[in-house]
Amino acid sequence: MCRSIKTLRPPVLPEEATEEDIRAASLQYVRKVSGFHVPAAHNREVFEQAVDEIAEATRKLLEGLEVRGSGGSRTGTKRQAPEPVPASGAA
Repeated sequence: MCRSIKTLRPPVLPEEATEEDIRAASLQYVRKVSGFHVPAAHNREVFEQAVDEIAEATRKLLEGLEVRGSGGSRTGTKRQAPEPVPASGAA
């Protein structure tokens, strides 16, 4: 239960986080917050729903993060063109 959740983005993780990585981190978070390693039958549905929702939020977060200073790579699949630099002396 004391295990830390690992960072799921480059450069800490050399490759994109897998679905398994995301699910494991989500499960660890729900276990830590709820205080249950394995939920009782009457809590199982809400426990699993929380894991699913946190996994989805984690996917969205990782897809949207821009990691600078690591060769211009991003953790997500979305790519953006760099911001144009204004010409000097432009008003």
